[in-house]
Amino acid sequence: MNEPPALLRPEVAAKFKDRAVVASYRHRPPYPPQTFDILAGLITDEPRTVLDLGCGTGFVARPLAPLVDRIDALDVSPTMIEAGKRLPGGDHARLTWIVGRAGDAAALRPPYALVTAGDSLHWMDWDVVVPRLANALSPSGALAILGVGGKVATEDQAFHQGVLDLIRRHTTFNEWRPDFDLVAELERRGLFREHGRAETDAVPFRQAVDEYVESFHARASLSWERMAPDDAAAFDSALRQLVVQRVGDAVELAVHATIVWGKPVRS
Repeated sequence: MNEPPALLRPEVAAKFKDRAVVASYRHRPPYPPQTFDILAGLITDEPRTVLDLGCGTGFVARPLAPLVDRIDALDVSPTMIEAGKRLPGGDHARLTWIVGRAGDAAALRPPYALVTAGDSLHWMDWDVVVPRLANALSPSGALAILGVGGKVATEDQAFHQGVLDLIRRHTTFNEWRPDFDLVAELERRGLFREHGRAETDAVPFRQAVDEYVESFHARASLSWERMAPDDAAAFDSALRQLVVQRVGDAVELAVHATIVWGKPVRS
């Protein structure tokens, strides 16, 4: 049985209000451009209105805004939204930033032809949020669940295993499970019916070593504000040493996105 990890609780999402997490977010790899062509192609109803759920700093909302009639970018963290407004595309006329919770009907402005959730839905109360999304969709509307992966472009398996070992050693979430399948869990619970999926081509994303190291602190489990200072320093030092020894003085990631779309189920 694919049980959700205990760490996937709505209150854990509050960690994304940490200013240190927000500051580190700029070093997360962006979605490949192909992602937004796929999302735009999922919209068939008019008007082309979108809800970006748990938008963060707008990794999905900002590039998608020029392709739709309106996009509401919703996040519980005012700090994330303020940072997003200052980034390229954050002031687009078709983009509206909203501070609120997905489970709060007052925060939504339906109907939506598409709801996107980029690495965010797993933090929410699915039994409340998913049926509410079903009610907020237009007749042919869809829920698209996105993930982005940025694997360092090296065949050195000792490097990849070393990174995983460091995360396991230093994470503040003892229940960390990288193999958890959100879509399978939602389907098992009768909350979602998958209609299709796609994966973008991988695109290169180059970072300095220090930027790569800091990107890990954009995760709630490795937030500077949640880790003990000595532990955070030890993690950074060990990861930096691993990268320099195994990869070099810069990091190139092969970044790809996965998009799974379908229908959320009404309660």
